[in-house]
Amino acid sequence: MPAIFIEEGNDLMGKILDGKALANLRADKLKEKVTDLKKQNIIPLFCVINIGDDPGSKVYVRTKKRRAKSVGIIQKIYQLPTDEQQSDLLALIDKLNADPKVYGIMIQLPAPKQINVNQAVERIDPNKDVDCLTPSNVGRLWQGNHFVEPATIDGIMALLDHYQIDLKSKDVVIIGCSNIVGKPLAALMLERDATVSVLHLETKDISEYTKRADVLISAAGQANLVTADMVKDGVVVIDVGINHIRGHLVGDVAFDDVLPKASYITPVPGGVGPLTVESLMEQVIKLTRRANGLRE
Repeated sequence: MPAIFIEEGNDLMGKILDGKALANLRADKLKEKVTDLKKQNIIPLFCVINIGDDPGSKVYVRTKKRRAKSVGIIQKIYQLPTDEQQSDLLALIDKLNADPKVYGIMIQLPAPKQINVNQAVERIDPNKDVDCLTPSNVGRLWQGNHFVEPATIDGIMALLDHYQIDLKSKDVVIIGCSNIVGKPLAALMLERDATVSVLHLETKDISEYTKRADVLISAAGQANLVTADMVKDGVVVIDVGINHIRGHLVGDVAFDDVLPKASYITPVPGGVGPLTVESLMEQVIKLTRRANGLRE
């Protein structure tokens, strides 16, 4: 889908990076891959383990299941009680690892306090690690020989590629250093020959970095953290933040404030969010094809 120009008076404003439209486009292509697999009697199946009653987790699991069904992927949900014991969780993971019909496994986060998430994630077979969180797959990201990527990161890179935004020699600033977004995104940005700065709670003055960013990605989870005075003209802005303010979803970036200075910018909602779920489906198919000796 071509970029959309928004004009106000004589001032040319940023192009909107339409994640929803790209997610739908990718879904159409993914359906073709799923159809091809089924012709070969290969049924893409991935399993989601959800522990406890976190409302947000249940909504996200349902959203993923709807998206999976729409492209022909089977998602099986293992809903475990809040008081689930670590040993039982590990036994379930072992069972799924051993099942040749299961091509992807993920643990929905957050998990209850008694669950050692790191130990549970480490137990997942790296060849079925749809979230790309196992130590070996994280290591592959930094080595540049990865076969799976975290869904949000894959979505961001797909968005940049779709709009032909070149990262080579660019100054990329990432706000947030989580294992899910900030750290793996830094690895993929370095792979594209960008110069990367990762900001976090102990960064003394984030504006010192953001003002020189060619590409700014915010995944801090703080509404309106990034304002117009913190960015330069022509910056590319990717807003990963999801914040609930007075019944509305907003990002980390003060959208209306920053829009006139940006060359490209993602909205919230409708930017990275739709691509995260779609990219998860992409990872399932990558792992399914790989397990069956098929090229991407």
